[in-house]
Amino acid sequence: MKTLIKRIALLSLAFLMLNTNAFPCTGITLKSKDGGVVVARTVEWALNDAQHNQILVVPRNKKFVGQTPEGYNGKRWDGKYGFVTLTAYGQPYGPDGLNEEGLYVGVYYLPDFAEYGVYDSTKSEKSMSVGDLMQWMLSSFKTVDEVIANLNSVLVVNVENKEFGGAALPFHFKIVDPSGNSKVIEIVNKGEVKVYDPYIGVITNSPTYDWHIINQRNYLNLSPIPNNSINLEAYSLKPLGGGSGLIGLPGDFTPPSRFVRAAAFTASCRPLESSLDAVFESFRILDNFNIPLGAQVPKDNLPTDIVSATQITSSSDLKNKVYYYHTMWNRQIRKIDLTAIDFATVSEQIIDDDAPKTNTVKDVTPILNPKKSKAKKK
Repeated sequence: MKTLIKRIALLSLAFLMLNTNAFPCTGITLKSKDGGVVVARTVEWALNDAQHNQILVVPRNKKFVGQTPEGYNGKRWDGKYGFVTLTAYGQPYGPDGLNEEGLYVGVYYLPDFAEYGVYDSTKSEKSMSVGDLMQWMLSSFKTVDEVIANLNSVLVVNVENKEFGGAALPFHFKIVDPSGNSKVIEIVNKGEVKVYDPYIGVITNSPTYDWHIINQRNYLNLSPIPNNSINLEAYSLKPLGGGSGLIGLPGDFTPPSRFVRAAAFTASCRPLESSLDAVFESFRILDNFNIPLGAQVPKDNLPTDIVSATQITSSSDLKNKVYYYHTMWNRQIRKIDLTAIDFATVSEQIIDDDAPKTNTVKDVTPILNPKKSKAKKK
């Protein structure tokens, strides 16, 4: 009976993953006048607590073995660089990561379109899972050009992961380095690798990236400039408040709408003096993409172990190599300074600053002068 219940639970999870946009993440890139490049994103997983708040620190020179459908018999490599990465369900990879050289790698859900290669056991030495691909990029390279030049040396194959309900993990990637060079990598049509230049640094989910670029042409009218007043016979019509130039900006949570909205907010971003300015501005922009749990999941399927569909928001300062984040459990911004970590000696470990699962609140209530208070009592 327990086995049957477990199978039903896994099938239900897989069904929900196939029929809901379970991982609707939004990513942006901002640049500052001091040469800073900041890459930020939200992470949504509306099914249950994927433990994205647990951040893995990986040392330099770690030995890796890629996973295939036959087990851990895939590509082997020694990591040149240490990195930090979000995790998921205790796996050694997750939504994004930053290495000690400032290379950023982010994964975004691409259901119905991502399609990895068919596993060939005679090519196991080149094969790896999509999670391995993320670790391979972070541990092996310091620039986007290096990643692209070596992509043909690996084969990404589909590997079932029971931690995710046994469902496939259809992802595409956004990679960025401190120079601002950036690419979007998609694996489609049973292993065909496609590389795109990001549209002002924006990425969401399905469909494929080329479709989103074409869809942008439907929104050429959007502008931060307010509409002009018009006169119609006896009537003079004026805009109702600010923002009239953005009338028609889509506000729903579908990937195409979030892509258009993220592009509009990125294009209209105020001038940013420093990397730190860009970090805080990225959090402000991404506040527009926080998804309340009930807006993403039907009421009869609401999970009981999360309080938000947006489980974590991260912002990576590639110039200064600092990883910032806040979570659904605690909106206080925290950081990990990679320059302060000796990746040659640090032990592999998990950082979990959300153990209390309670938002921090600072009480600034004014307190009466104690002397005056005693005088009144007399």
